[in-house]
Amino acid sequence: MTAISKDGTEIAYDVSGDGPALVYITGATCFRRFRPIAADAKVFSTEFTVYNYDRRGRGDSGDNLPYSVEREVEDIEAVVDAAGGRAILYGHSSGAALALEAALRMPEKVDRVVAYDASYVHDEVERVSYAELAEKVRVLVDGGENGRALKVFLKGIGMPGVFVGLLPLFPGWKTMKALAPTLMYDIAITEDRPPVERFAGIEVPVQIVVGEKSPPELHQVARALADAVPGSTHRVLAGQNHMVGAKKLLPILAAANT
Repeated sequence: MTAISKDGTEIAYDVSGDGPALVYITGATCFRRFRPIAADAKVFSTEFTVYNYDRRGRGDSGDNLPYSVEREVEDIEAVVDAAGGRAILYGHSSGAALALEAALRMPEKVDRVVAYDASYVHDEVERVSYAELAEKVRVLVDGGENGRALKVFLKGIGMPGVFVGLLPLFPGWKTMKALAPTLMYDIAITEDRPPVERFAGIEVPVQIVVGEKSPPELHQVARALADAVPGSTHRVLAGQNHMVGAKKLLPILAAANT
């Protein structure tokens, strides 16, 4: 199925399950039919009607240019409209940042937000190093070296080298390489510290969640967000890292519906 964003971009999505509408907003290098994402959606669908979509430039979605964060929020709005006009938003990593932006910009369409490991930079030192990483990725993407760009990015954000080295053996690696240019989109979303002044204007319920074993920088970001968003809750999910287990997260998502 497809929804049409305000700029005419087709956004592809799948629907599964039964219950309140939940829009799943993925992070970098993910697409809706990537096995880990599809497996997450299957778990979430035991409690929700899950709208699992390809962010622009990924999978079966279009990619009208120029890119902007605002257009990604409009994509979320198109999926929410397809879900009936209101939904819970679950965002992971850069997708968590998008979920928060959507909550700020269209509160009338967002019931609540669960934001896991929002991946903004946490201080000025990281902002500078992330900008250097962004330039390396941009040069590789512009040169058509998508596989190298993807590996450089993932290592640069702290993904274990052994895991990155094994990625070409994963089903879906070809698709992941094809969407490497969208890494620049994720960087644009997260290249600065969280916009706490703006997010103080969020009016919908928000749960800020971080994995117990996630990097310390993400814990700092989570605390800053929880302090900024009025009425938000802050949860550290025991035993989890950035690649959170869907079954561990499901009780938090389900609680967000009570």
